[in-house]
Amino acid sequence: MYDLMVIGAGPGGYEAAAYAAKLGKKVALFEKNELGGTCLNVGCIPTKTLLRSAKTLEECREASRYGVTTSDAKLDMKAVQARKQAVIGTLIKGVAGMLKRAGVEVIKAEAKIAARGKVVAGDKEYEGANILIATGSVPACPPIPGLRDNPKVLDSTGILALEDIPESLVIIGGGVIGLEFASFFATCGTKVTIIEMLPKIAPVVDEEISKKLMGEMKKAGVVFNLSCKVLRIEGSTVVFQDPAGKEQAITGTYVLSAIGRSPVLKGIGLEEAGIVFDRKGIKTDEFGKTNVPGIWACGDCTGRCLLAHAATREGIVAVNNMFGKPDRMRYSAIPSVIYTHPEVAQVGATEDELKAKGIAYKKAVLPMAIAGRFMVDNDGKSGTVKVLVSEKYGQVLGVHMIGGCCGEFIASASAMVEMEYRTSDVASIVFPHPTNCEALKSAVIEL
Repeated sequence: MYDLMVIGAGPGGYEAAAYAAKLGKKVALFEKNELGGTCLNVGCIPTKTLLRSAKTLEECREASRYGVTTSDAKLDMKAVQARKQAVIGTLIKGVAGMLKRAGVEVIKAEAKIAARGKVVAGDKEYEGANILIATGSVPACPPIPGLRDNPKVLDSTGILALEDIPESLVIIGGGVIGLEFASFFATCGTKVTIIEMLPKIAPVVDEEISKKLMGEMKKAGVVFNLSCKVLRIEGSTVVFQDPAGKEQAITGTYVLSAIGRSPVLKGIGLEEAGIVFDRKGIKTDEFGKTNVPGIWACGDCTGRCLLAHAATREGIVAVNNMFGKPDRMRYSAIPSVIYTHPEVAQVGATEDELKAKGIAYKKAVLPMAIAGRFMVDNDGKSGTVKVLVSEKYGQVLGVHMIGGCCGEFIASASAMVEMEYRTSDVASIVFPHPTNCEALKSAVIEL
């Protein structure tokens, strides 16, 4: 009899399992594939590994700006892939070691909820007081003619396996996944075209920052077709309707379907257990509870916030509540990063959101170069820090940045939003000099 049975060993599942075990609970963790889930195996980590190689290539090309002479820099995709697999392998071993030290029993089998408090995996039934569903998500596959079973169409998993740089790539979707792959392949010399249904890229990003990102990516050679609807795919040709209603077609060596992700809901016993869900995900409250007592859910399978760090926090919140420690999710201060070149990072409300809620605000928009370290590290490049604060109370409501390594210090902004820091609170914090994050403080105290 377990205190907790976790289905799925992605960031939400394995972190929750280890946390519960460290609390002295008996925990079983079920995973049919590799530990680490999508993020570690075919998501966050492998894509960032590729992007790091592309950034190194870019740095070699721009080395003369820093007084360094280089020549004939090339990217060896087979070597990049080998490094990617080595990184993944090392991190999987790290997760396995962490779970072993915590005392989690890992069961390598496909699991299904048989009833409240019961899970079937393989040919064995397991019982426990609580079940945490953390089955994650898979690439979405909408009913576009020619999208399925087409060897020229790759999803975010398939494209990670390429061992040669394609001459051209047509990407369907201008969200985070599409933009990151566009950044990688454009840097490597691929002719990249993005087709996006909405009138802007990165739809969840602040409008001003989104426009700056598109401008930077255009400089890298990425072509954008916005407000366009994909009609069908014929081999490696994407046929779409442009904003004027005319039919257009673009052909690439490959087509990348980056239309989003869908929660894994089938075959895990939701119907049998009477759990409420729809196509967007399992319904949970801010405590991680489903409608069935003793059954909880976290991560992408809930459809609430498809970010690895959000899944981890949701899993911890669920564990705390199931074992008597009051806790709840607050989604207003979850940071997000787009690992393009340049990076985009944000947390809190956008201007459009504040306007929609009728919240009066003030804003400061400053160049990243206000921080000397940014100029040292990013010769000839630009960046922007945008801060939104409450006009009435002066607390930080949102921070939006583009440029350099802004993803590395967005956590500072997250703390400001989460703890409702006022501009005067931030002014009393000492930021190290010279660092890029000084630009963040400068923007806050500007208000």
